[in-house]
Amino acid sequence: MTTARAYAEVERLTRQRARNFAYGIMVLPREKRRAIAAIYAFARRVDDIADGDLDPERKRTQLHELHAALDGPARDDAMLVALADARTRFPIPAEALHALVHGGLQDLDQSRYADFEELRGYCTKVAGAVGVCCVAVYGSEDVERAETLGIALQLINIIRDVAEDWQLGRVYIPQDELASFGVSEADIAAGDASAAWHSLMTFQAERARAYLQDGLGLLRSLDGRSALCVSTFAGLYRATLERIEARGFDVFDGPPHLSTLTKLRIVGQGLW
Repeated sequence: MTTARAYAEVERLTRQRARNFAYGIMVLPREKRRAIAAIYAFARRVDDIADGDLDPERKRTQLHELHAALDGPARDDAMLVALADARTRFPIPAEALHALVHGGLQDLDQSRYADFEELRGYCTKVAGAVGVCCVAVYGSEDVERAETLGIALQLINIIRDVAEDWQLGRVYIPQDELASFGVSEADIAAGDASAAWHSLMTFQAERARAYLQDGLGLLRSLDGRSALCVSTFAGLYRATLERIEARGFDVFDGPPHLSTLTKLRIVGQGLW
């Protein structure tokens, strides 16, 4: 498979599957845009395996195969070909890519988190690592804030995807916080957007915003187009969180969807 064809495929996948990512990277120069699409495609592959319908042992095998693929020659696989080429052009750290796979494996073994410290460790693997990979493409050395920004976006995902995660048998809201606010897993199963649920999710949203604010300090170390990319998808996630709040955190009928016009308006605000 040619490199050009591989990049075309990962960019197509990003446009098709990414809810917010595609609108951010559209403002990047071609080489950076293609590299970020390759990183997204790799992260998507990990998620698709971990969340898919295969039996757990087959999932585990496929994830270990991804570990091996990162350290060997690229096979005739668009995602692997594109990612291998991107890694020759940008210093995308192998350990961050491996961390993503470790996060997928963790989803096979762990479905509850005792406290936020434990959850943060998971978020660092599945989202902080994406930030670390991407910042190598943007051209900044502020790895710490890139990781923090990735965690922020994952915390918003957790709020947004409560119902979807429940269907997968997972609860990412820390167990001690559920107990502290008087919310049970039975309430989640029933889709009960009670006053206690609202208080709990307000707490989750405030923490996500604090991480987002800290992570956006990354913008100061980026060139203009990379900063526009990051501020765009951060703005899209912020808008999603605001929509969820406006609905009283009733996410049990599915996540809110931003219209194409809203997304383009957020891109335009960044340009302005």
